[in-house]
Amino acid sequence: MSSSTKSLPPNLAKIVERFKRRSNPKQKYEQLLWYAKKLPAMAEADKTSENKVNGCVSQVFITADLSDGTVLYHGDSDAQLVKGLVAFLIEGLNGLTPEEIIDVSPDFIADTGLQVSLTPSRANGFYNIFKMMQKKAMGFHLGASVAGEE
Repeated sequence: MSSSTKSLPPNLAKIVERFKRRSNPKQKYEQLLWYAKKLPAMAEADKTSENKVNGCVSQVFITADLSDGTVLYHGDSDAQLVKGLVAFLIEGLNGLTPEEIIDVSPDFIADTGLQVSLTPSRANGFYNIFKMMQKKAMGFHLGASVAGEE
């Protein structure tokens, strides 16, 4: 693993390495479509404005639950490539603590090489999805901090 992926959580590092090994943009797209197919269906009831990711051309929704101190995400998109990006992030971040998610630097996005393959709006959407996931983790973190102060 490269030095930049060593600081990433293990699942996320593994996924980033998988994308780095694919130099052909078509292979990167195929990898994203594979992730999209693996993504479990999201309940229609969860597709609300508070779960919608802003700054994406596609419709993207992310939910997060805290279970036993770790975050579990669910998500969906109406575009298959973006759905693959959602699945990539969910697989990479699920099961981490809110603090671990907050500590992940978005630099890993560049390490995947996807920004070369994606349109600028999709690359920006990928970043916005990641930031939304961090924001939800921050909500759990702050909730735990506030609960501890009561």
